[in-house]
Amino acid sequence: MSGYRIAVIIEEIGQSYQSEILDGISSAAEEFGLNVLAFTSFSGDMGNARHDVGEFNIFNLPNFDEFDGAILLTNTIYYKPVGNVILDRIKKAGIPAVSIDKDVPSFFYIGIDNKTAMRKITEHMINVHGYKHFAYISGPPGNTESSDRLAGFSAVLEEHRLSLTEDAIYYGDFRAPTGKLAVEQFIEVLPEMPEAIICANDVMAASAITTLASHGYNVPEDIAVTGFDNTYNSHNYQVELTSVERPLGLSGRLACKILYNHLNGLSQERSVILNMSACFTESCGCGHNALSDVSELKKLNYSNYSNFESIQTYMSILNRISTQLLACNNFDEYIATLKSAAEEVRLNEFYFCLCDDWDSETSVDNPIATENAAEKVPTTYTEEVIVAIAYVNGEFIECGNIKSKDVIPPVGNKSDDGKLYFVTPLHFGERCLGYMAIRNTNLAMQNIMFQSFCINICNSLENIRKLMCLEYAVDRLGKLYAQDTFSGIYNRNGFVLATAELYDKCMKEQKDIMLMFLDLDGLKTINDTYGHNTGDQAICNIADVLRASCTDEIFCRFGGDEFIVFGADYTKEAADELTSRIQSNIERINKSEINPFRLGASTGFIIATPKEGEDIFNFVTEADKQMYKEKRKKKLSRYLKA
Repeated sequence: MSGYRIAVIIEEIGQSYQSEILDGISSAAEEFGLNVLAFTSFSGDMGNARHDVGEFNIFNLPNFDEFDGAILLTNTIYYKPVGNVILDRIKKAGIPAVSIDKDVPSFFYIGIDNKTAMRKITEHMINVHGYKHFAYISGPPGNTESSDRLAGFSAVLEEHRLSLTEDAIYYGDFRAPTGKLAVEQFIEVLPEMPEAIICANDVMAASAITTLASHGYNVPEDIAVTGFDNTYNSHNYQVELTSVERPLGLSGRLACKILYNHLNGLSQERSVILNMSACFTESCGCGHNALSDVSELKKLNYSNYSNFESIQTYMSILNRISTQLLACNNFDEYIATLKSAAEEVRLNEFYFCLCDDWDSETSVDNPIATENAAEKVPTTYTEEVIVAIAYVNGEFIECGNIKSKDVIPPVGNKSDDGKLYFVTPLHFGERCLGYMAIRNTNLAMQNIMFQSFCINICNSLENIRKLMCLEYAVDRLGKLYAQDTFSGIYNRNGFVLATAELYDKCMKEQKDIMLMFLDLDGLKTINDTYGHNTGDQAICNIADVLRASCTDEIFCRFGGDEFIVFGADYTKEAADELTSRIQSNIERINKSEINPFRLGASTGFIIATPKEGEDIFNFVTEADKQMYKEKRKKKLSRYLKA
């Protein structure tokens, strides 16, 4: 086995075109011992630009310096700038790459002659069936395959001196909704419907046929329809579709073989142009083909039923898992539910990796962009990620954190090579939360339902993040309610909450409590001499003294320059010791000479047994009196010395 690490860049794995190529890559990965990570996104048909940003971010995850090669299907990425950035990054990394169906200079290339293939289809429609009035459903204008197919179609029309108006060409995106939208536009804007509609792929053709039927048009009796790629017949025989058969699985296998050969120093051609053949069947008017055989009909019926049953089971499981995830109230519950899901669907390997800032409190809906990076929504993968779940061959493994450039923890690389992982983004809008890496032989991931599952996981994870942020906010509000924001210790509210249980216990068990009152000496003089900022520092010094002096005691800033300390099950001896520690810590600050003034504080305490109905603050007045006795002694002492 080679152990080579290969990155695949691909979008919309639920489409038949991508799915068949991935099947070829998967089988070849095992054959050549390649560990393949397919970075995939679902975007373009959500009608949400912010969602697309989050999806496209998965292509920023791979550090191509860490890979031995790459297989590119950038033609599947509908937003061209994203594909261009990927190509630039791979070129900069200097690794070998194979581009499928898009010829990129300096890369290996696997493709077909799209123009020639489309010419054969178009010439057949004109020469065999005599069609003269056409419409065309195209892929994106900037897509190489799309442009070549349209060029081949247009060239044949021109050679036969047949005209085509701009209204008779609809530019789509190779997805099913395009076929429907195109037919509806033709019905609305064309003076009369065409005799034939030529489509740039089977998915759009299938949708076009269904839409024509809904408007009362029969295919091919009223309007003939052709496709391209020959993927449609494999799962739907509403009308056998005239198409171009091309070896998509072979494209994936050859891509792996080319990289393997290159990495092992074997010479080979830079480009491979695969053969294709036109399949003329029912939809163009050539009559029935495979389904004229009753046995084939039975096979198809059984296959469709099996697929339907599988989909029903799959959807039931995914819907239940999604509902359970959304019902989670905290992160631990969420991870436990996701672990159960991994076991239920029998994943071979499953890694749930979160950015170390995934639980950031910055709102994704906050339109205010600040210069403080901490206040911006995190949109990139962090250098390290948290492996919240690592599930390998039926066992959960603790992995902690890993470098995001590694993508998969080392535990996933111990067994034989030749694996294919799907790596999908975790995000909410443009907020980057992390990613999932899945290796599986049971779960149908090359399926639109897997896209729904990924979206549900992302949404439920964001729900947990928001719940956590709400808890953070409540905690901060609690601190504001209970904490003196100036000194950082309890305020009166916090003091009451912190002492309530101990105070009640002493009351019930008739144990003594201690309440000490402490007053900062000479605050007015400090303020008048050095300013209020220095006076504020003196107050904070006393708070620091209490932190250093108290162990089991609870203390707070009572107000202004006054503080109180509470002790449960206390004695006079313990109170005297606490008083001594307080005065010692005050002297320690004075010896440090960090202040321009001499810090001082007067204390007084009371030891008492609380009775039913007595509030804790009932004892403050008596402790205050004791403190003032000490303060008067200090003043008298200074007077006598003078």
